Amino acid sequence: MKQKERVEKVLRLLDEHYGTEYICYLEHENAWQLLIATILSAQCTDARVNIVTRELFRKYPDVEAFANADLKELEQDIHATGFYHNKAKNIISCCQELVNRFGGEVPRSLEELTSLAGVGRKTANVIRGNIYNDPSIVVDTHVKRISNRLGFTKEDDPTKVEQDLMRVLPKDHWILYNMQIITLGRQLCKAPNPKCGECFLTEVCPWYEKKKKEEGKKQ
Repeated sequence: MKQKERVEKVLRLLDEHYGTEYICYLEHENAWQLLIATILSAQCTDARVNIVTRELFRKYPDVEAFANADLKELEQDIHATGFYHNKAKNIISCCQELVNRFGGEVPRSLEELTSLAGVGRKTANVIRGNIYNDPSIVVDTHVKRISNRLGFTKEDDPTKVEQDLMRVLPKDHWILYNMQIITLGRQLCKAPNPKCGECFLTEVCPWYEKKKKEEGKKQ
């Protein structure tokens, strides 16, 4: 099967199984809340971040409150998300920059977003896709792993994976692909023990075909 044909079939199957509604797993009411939640989500589950931010956003009701937060106190407030020293420092610096450079608003462009403390391409693309609906590809661990298994990329570096996916996928599916693949990665296509027997993509998955051949040789 040619790659273009495989891509079209993968996207069709993803749409059929997961629908085409945009879903963000990090709870938020506005752009700055999603920005902070995404910074907190590094090396942490969305579920735990959501538990922490429910209280956090009540205590710090706006960007200015975070910009003026006490570092040690904020570290304790976000302790449960891990890496809290760096995260607290970045959140305070980021919010100070939002206040001083952007009038308290979260910018839209990739360049401006990635100029903020603690904001890399992944976080910036979460904001661009979920807040501004700008076509963007968020390469997290699930997207990187499954895109490799599907043969959409051979890269390991997230930026290179992002570039490959931008070439391979139609622009109108960039945001949706992120959300669908994250769901697939959590439910079926796990890192150490993928549930290939339950997966609806096996017929278009080169990694599964290779795995089947290797198992056949062992028998």
